[in-house]
Amino acid sequence: MQYDPIKRVLGDAFNRTPFLRRVFYKLLDLLLLRTWHVHKELREWAQGRRDKEQHILDAGSGFGQYTYYLSGMSRKWSILAVDVKEEQISDSNCFIRAIGRHNVLFRIADLVKYREPKSYDLILSVDVMEHILEDVEVFRNFQSSLRHGGMLVISTPSDQGGSDVHGDDEASFIEEHVRDGYNIQEIQDKLKLAGFSKVKARYSYGKPGQVSWRLSMKYPLLLLNVSKIFFLVLPFYYLITFPVCLVLNWMDVNGNHKSGTGLIVKAWK
Repeated sequence: MQYDPIKRVLGDAFNRTPFLRRVFYKLLDLLLLRTWHVHKELREWAQGRRDKEQHILDAGSGFGQYTYYLSGMSRKWSILAVDVKEEQISDSNCFIRAIGRHNVLFRIADLVKYREPKSYDLILSVDVMEHILEDVEVFRNFQSSLRHGGMLVISTPSDQGGSDVHGDDEASFIEEHVRDGYNIQEIQDKLKLAGFSKVKARYSYGKPGQVSWRLSMKYPLLLLNVSKIFFLVLPFYYLITFPVCLVLNWMDVNGNHKSGTGLIVKAWK
């Protein structure tokens, strides 16, 4: 399934006013389980830092929802958000200026080439590495760009069914992915090869999360990929499934999973 065309339609629909974009971000925060896991890590990192100047890189910012979340946590933080999609960068800059958050800048950049030595206290990369073939080179750029003691947070699919792949004869649910998912040891080894001194990884999207993902994301996206007319049906669909997904998301983010289709990885310089 091609994900980018649907993302463009959603972006066009919710980018009409700052209010609609805020509503869109709130919906993503509630529905996307990865957001629950990422927000949990960001809140933990932010403890003791909200009143201090911090420099943050959102590496692969997409719609900009994580940059928006971070910029609301402290006005003392400076955030650079980069992505390769010019349209999304332009839309995000217009939105962030419209709401008066001047500690944020969106910029076009290729993570395979982007490196700013010793510039950031935190680098966030959410659902990006499964799109980039030259992953070790990107990890080296991240390591170089972090200040001493800085932290990298990655959310990415695992090889335990990430991208909804469960066998050698299956293809990724998302056509834009260059890999189906990381083996948990593989990504830790690659980060250490890139120079990180300490790496921790855990599974996300355990059994509760996998059910939630199918209900909240996979089935709606499949319908939308067939016809955009299903946008009219979505509000009624989510009216039924939304409460169930909230409970499943809470169970997933508060549980310890021996396996899962997602990974949350943290690495320190």
